[in-house]
Amino acid sequence: MTGLPRAGSTLICQLLGEHPVIYSPGQSSALLNGIKTLQGHLSDHEFLLSQLDNQFELVYQRLLNAYRGFINGWFAETEKNWVVDKNRGWLNALDLALHLDPNCRMVVCVRELGQIYGSIEKQHEMTLLLDFPDNLASLSPYERCDRLFAPQGVVGGPLGAIQGLQDRTPMQQERLFFLVFEHLMSEPRQVMEDLFTWLTLDPVDIDPQNLTVGIQEADSYYRFKYPHKTYPQIHPPGKHLISPRIQLELQTSYRWFYELFYPGLVPTKTGDSQA
Repeated sequence: MTGLPRAGSTLICQLLGEHPVIYSPGQSSALLNGIKTLQGHLSDHEFLLSQLDNQFELVYQRLLNAYRGFINGWFAETEKNWVVDKNRGWLNALDLALHLDPNCRMVVCVRELGQIYGSIEKQHEMTLLLDFPDNLASLSPYERCDRLFAPQGVVGGPLGAIQGLQDRTPMQQERLFFLVFEHLMSEPRQVMEDLFTWLTLDPVDIDPQNLTVGIQEADSYYRFKYPHKTYPQIHPPGKHLISPRIQLELQTSYRWFYELFYPGLVPTKTGDSQA
């Protein structure tokens, strides 16, 4: 489970957990971070490198077995065959994920960019006495948006990774399911039916007004600027009103994103959105 922030990944984890064959802890996971740390450490290990010189296929298979064992051990508490791991970093690790498990699937959550920014601004207004982890509180709304959507920003980083997914091979792209937040809010049953079908699982009728609430994810890591609270019912959020200048600049700067997911909002030559 991956995608843009404020785009429904926590809710989707909750909804996936309603299926009897899926184990979905629902919280952001450190599994990928552990794998990447292990990868970096072993890639610098002189004993391992010397063994690869002499018996590459054998030693590389050992590595693959060890990584897969690490993943299986991570989820040892469940006997279910389907497990959900949530981390935005998976966007940049699709090839690694498929190498470790050729059967894996990646659900990528997206949302209209102006509403992502508006959601972050609204939460900031409710927590003005706390700064962002990257010290954005003292900036103007325009400057804060610019930093959020920068290549290394909270939104810009995964947004760039989503753009890069277009360059993946057809086989890799078949493992991607792009889930549009607005579609989920308007038709949660249909979206989940489509998702379960894509996962080759039997359909389960989910009641959006009677959901199971599990352990809540901690929000202190992000200074309470990006909450992950879950609820027993789906509550579609109201529309966030943002600066027209910021809205148009997002639609213009990320035209590719709107062409892919929101073609009705692609700016025309006059600067207006299409109907």
